[in-house]
Amino acid sequence: MRVGIGYDVHALLDNTGLILGGVDIPHTQGLKGHSDGDALTHAIIDAVLGAASLGDIGGQFPSSNALYKNARSLDLLKTVVSKLHDKGWRVGNVDATIVAQRPTLAGYTSQMAINLASAMGVKTSQINVKATTTDGLGFAGMEEGLAAYAIALLEEQQ
Repeated sequence: MRVGIGYDVHALLDNTGLILGGVDIPHTQGLKGHSDGDALTHAIIDAVLGAASLGDIGGQFPSSNALYKNARSLDLLKTVVSKLHDKGWRVGNVDATIVAQRPTLAGYTSQMAINLASAMGVKTSQINVKATTTDGLGFAGMEEGLAAYAIALLEEQQ
């Protein structure tokens, strides 16, 4: 088994779409990013890449490459999981936390887990997504951006 950790932060901007775990969430702000800005999926990608010793999301999908402009992060995750399989690994489980003051995300985390599990080719029960606030503290609490943390456990393929 191998374990990796991922972390991602994106600034919040007015009048843009908010996508987390592949779910479009109604909100007055969205995330700035070269791709779709899905910080949750980006953190998971980094956790999986780290566990497999495959570098990080910036090395795999550089923002300097126009190919990834407005890319769907769930598609990037599928690509990473394919590379993972090529190296003899599979996802055992993922645990992730979104840090955001608003909007309230509890009603969306189940769909996020479904989307992420589908992209990784695993059961939904292997993916856990939760959200928390910072009680108004820091950049997330002041609604300047949001963050996501993820831990991935990889297992050798049988």
